[in-house]
Amino acid sequence: MSIVAAFAVPHPPLIIPQVGRGREKGIQATVDAYEEVGRRVAALAPDTVVVSSPHATMYRDYFQISPGRTARGSFAQYEARDAAYSARYDVELVGTLCDICEREGIAAGTDYEREPRLDHATMIPLHFIQKYYTGFELVRIGLSGLSAGEHYRLGRAIQEAARTLGRRVVYIASGDLSHKLVADGPYGYVPEGPMFDQRITDDFARGDLLDILCMDHALSERAAECGLRSFQIMAGALDRTAVQAELLSYEGPFGVGYGIAAFTPVGEEGVDEDRALLGQWEAWRANDLAQRRAGEDPYVQLARASLEAYVRKGKRITPPSDLPEDLLRTRAGCFVSLKVDGQLRGCIGTILPTQRSLAQEICANAISAGTRDPRFSAVEADELDDLVYDVDVLTTPEPTTREGLDPARYGVIVSCPDGRRGLLLPDLDGVDTVSEQVRIAAQKGRIDLDFDNYRLERFEVVRHL
Repeated sequence: MSIVAAFAVPHPPLIIPQVGRGREKGIQATVDAYEEVGRRVAALAPDTVVVSSPHATMYRDYFQISPGRTARGSFAQYEARDAAYSARYDVELVGTLCDICEREGIAAGTDYEREPRLDHATMIPLHFIQKYYTGFELVRIGLSGLSAGEHYRLGRAIQEAARTLGRRVVYIASGDLSHKLVADGPYGYVPEGPMFDQRITDDFARGDLLDILCMDHALSERAAECGLRSFQIMAGALDRTAVQAELLSYEGPFGVGYGIAAFTPVGEEGVDEDRALLGQWEAWRANDLAQRRAGEDPYVQLARASLEAYVRKGKRITPPSDLPEDLLRTRAGCFVSLKVDGQLRGCIGTILPTQRSLAQEICANAISAGTRDPRFSAVEADELDDLVYDVDVLTTPEPTTREGLDPARYGVIVSCPDGRRGLLLPDLDGVDTVSEQVRIAAQKGRIDLDFDNYRLERFEVVRHL
C-alpha cells in the first residue's frame, strides 16, 4: 500500500473548544470540514498518519523528523491544560524514511530536535482525527528553507517508505494560508494576502499541485502564509498519483486564511506520468532563471560577473569601460543581495561609498555577499547558475523620526553613540510597518529600543533586478 489520502488543513488554536470558548463558532465552516476529515480518515483506517508541521522543529537546510516512540502535547500556553494529546510514533516508517533520504541525498533525519512536545499545528489535526479513529501511529516532520523541489522529493520519499513497508498512510499537510487578509486583523492587510489565498484554493479545487510548486516566493512571503511548503511535501507524497481533488472549505473571518482540501487517489494503483511533477518543476525553474538572467540590467550583470569570476577563478574583475556613465562616474553605497529559490543566500553592502566608482562598489560588495556574509557558507561554483541578484543603490542617509519613515519607500538605519548600528532596506517582503522595520534593524545592530539611546536615519534606494 501507499498514500491512501492526503488532506491540507489549517491550525487555528481557537478551533479547539477549550481554547476557543465559543469563538470557534466564528469559523464553523472550517470546523465542519475538519469533522469531515476526521470521519474520512476513520473510514480509511490507516496504519500511519504523517503530519508536516510549520511549527515543528525547522531548519534552513534540513528536514527534522521527530524521533522516539511517543510524544505528548497540550494547549497549556492557551490556558487550556486539559486539551492534551498524545501519539505513538511509527518508528519503523521513520527509520525507513531516513534510509531513503540518505540514499537520495535529501537532507533529512531525526537529529537536532529542539522541542519534543507536540506542537499546535500537529495537535489540531490529531484532535479531529482521534475523535473518530485512534488505531494509527504518527510521523511528524518539520519544514525547511530548502527549495520547493526538495520538499517535493521528501514527499516522494515518504511515499516510497510507505510502499516499501506496505503501510496504509494518510498524509496531513498542516498549514494556514495568508495571515494578512484584513486591515483590522492581528497581522494587518496586504493585497497579496487575498491573491495568495485565491490562487491556493483554486489549486486545491483543481488538484493543480504543480502550480503549488511553482508559486512565486515574493507573493507567498508578502502574504505571510505558513502552509505552502507543507503543501509541497504533500504534492510529492502524491507523486505520479491520479487524484480526485476537493476544496472542502475556505474562510478567513479573523484575518487569517483557513483552507481544507482533500486529495483521494483514484483508479488502480500505478504510475500516472502526467503527475510526475518534479521534472516539470525543474523545467519551469530553469526557464524562470533563464528569463530572469536575460532581463538583468548592467548593474546586476556586473554583480554577477564579479562574483562568478571570483568564485570560479579567484580573480577580481576590472569594470568594463563601456558601462553606463552612472556606474563609472558616480560614487554611492550599495547592497548586493543573493537568493536561491526565493531564499536569501547572502547580502552585504555599504551605507556610504568606499570605492572610486559605483561600478567598483558593486563588484566588491557582490564578492562580499557571496563569500563573507557570516550567516552563510561561501557560495560554491555549482551554485552560481541558481543565484538571483538584486543591487540596491543608496542615497545619502538623512536624520529622521518614526513619523518620517515609510517601509515601502525608505530604508532605515538605527544607530547608537557607541557604534552599534543596524540597517534594513526598504520594500522587503513581509515588512509592512514602521514598527516592524525599526525593530528588525535594531535587532540586527543588537540595540534595545526600550533602553538604548538611539537615532534614526532614512535613505532611499534604486533597486536593480
